Amino acid sequence: MVSRTDRSAFAEWLWTIDRYMLIGIFTLMVSGLVLSLAASPPVAERLGLESFYFVKKQALFLIPSAAVMLGVSALSPRYIRRVALVVFCVMLVLLLGTLFFGSDIKGARRWVSLFGISIQPSEFIKPVLVVIIAFLLSEGRKAQDIPGQLISILLFGIVAAMLVAQPDFGQTMLLTIVLFALFFLNGLSWLAIVPLGLMGILGVAAGFTYLPHVRGRIMRFLDPSSGDTYQIDKAIDSFIAGGWLGRGVGEGTVKRILPDSHTDFIFAVAAEEYGIIVCVVLVTVFAFVVLRGLYMATQDQDPFGRLASSGLIVMFGLQSTINMAVNLNLMPAKGMTLPLISSGVSSLMAISLTMGFVLALTRKRPQPRKNPIITVTRAAPVQPA
Repeated sequence: MVSRTDRSAFAEWLWTIDRYMLIGIFTLMVSGLVLSLAASPPVAERLGLESFYFVKKQALFLIPSAAVMLGVSALSPRYIRRVALVVFCVMLVLLLGTLFFGSDIKGARRWVSLFGISIQPSEFIKPVLVVIIAFLLSEGRKAQDIPGQLISILLFGIVAAMLVAQPDFGQTMLLTIVLFALFFLNGLSWLAIVPLGLMGILGVAAGFTYLPHVRGRIMRFLDPSSGDTYQIDKAIDSFIAGGWLGRGVGEGTVKRILPDSHTDFIFAVAAEEYGIIVCVVLVTVFAFVVLRGLYMATQDQDPFGRLASSGLIVMFGLQSTINMAVNLNLMPAKGMTLPLISSGVSSLMAISLTMGFVLALTRKRPQPRKNPIITVTRAAPVQPA
């Protein structure tokens, strides 16, 4: 055990980190490895790979992902801003590179190969963009001559344009909602939010009109007979087959014919093998991490820390909700992973970076003490006798 009188860097980190949220995050990481063991072997076999290829890959990168999260969680807000700026610049270049040198997978260019590792830059640019926008908005409130809102919208526009060009409409919509949340939390009036909301609706309408894959997904959701709904149908079959208690570990059958069972539809595999009760427990852990993160954000007196941690947690919660909603056919398919659960190196590392930011920003820090007001009263002059 580490004593509270210990003044080492590790002791300071241990006594200031939110250990409840840290336990919740590690619970999701371990759950992801367990579910990868159940969902990924059939996919690996269909691709001609060794049965536990994706499991070993997930386990291999779980340790460096945890190291990234813990390392980032020890940083101060100043260094978080610096790290976010460096990562943003690098990922912006790689994001641009996907349009020219990216791997074409299922009609989209979202991945680039770097040192033999396939990287999805959009996963990494999301959290750092949130941190940068939070800093710009908080500085804009302090000094009226800093156009924080305008620069934030310009940066978002550049990233969104590259995402749509890939195309990746799901990530674009996620970032758009998070941007609205940041502006709202920063004190933007409803009169200004309404035009932004109308712009978002126009963006969805434009995507529906000019992007065939977006139109196809929305139409299949509204009218299943209008197109192929194979994966969604099989995901629903998984929930029905699993029931409350599940078929048992390794007894699932739908995962053998579900193409993305290890990524986008791993929640459905959990339902079939472990049952709806385990899925509810998993949802509860996600909800706990989100609510705990929002609560800790409200305790922060620093506008930047409060805004950045809130935005990151909103993004984490929204992505989790979208993935599970798609599995239950409650919204159109988005091609979005379940944070810390789905297989995928980029997703795991990027979410670990995100939660590292959150843990760092929500650490307990001494608040500046206010100087006591001392009132000095003069004694009445002594009258001569």
